[in-house]
Amino acid sequence: MVQLLIAAVVVVAAVGLGLVLRQRQRVDSPTQVSHHVPTQLDRRDFPEPSAPWLVAVFSSATCATCADVVRKALVLRSSEVTVCEVEYSADRDLHDRYSIAAVPIVVVADSAGVVQAAFTGPVSATDLWAAVAEARQPGSSPEPGLGTLD
Repeated sequence: MVQLLIAAVVVVAAVGLGLVLRQRQRVDSPTQVSHHVPTQLDRRDFPEPSAPWLVAVFSSATCATCADVVRKALVLRSSEVTVCEVEYSADRDLHDRYSIAAVPIVVVADSAGVVQAAFTGPVSATDLWAAVAEARQPGSSPEPGLGTLD
């Protein structure tokens, strides 16, 4: 009987010590990923500043996803839409100026440089093309919220 009582006391003490130690542990808050997306561009920083629309892809040469996004964006090039890649090692000053800390970031800006749509990370061709169409002609996309700046 004494051995049972000692075992119970040891178990209760171990559980109590475990609870105290667990409460003392500091739990880190979940990581919050935040990527800055510019809301205004100086169109003089980019090719063809007088074009009605600009699609700028902020990228890096070491990013495979970036190459895919650039390829999808280049299809949008027309007399009305200028498409340019802003690659980190070649255009580091623009990445710094617009506080680009992650790539790829795609921005769709109007003639005044106001960003009308943007995407961070990989984007499907359909979503990118629909966002540009919606920016150029509101109401033309079945999903008008694509690329909306939050």
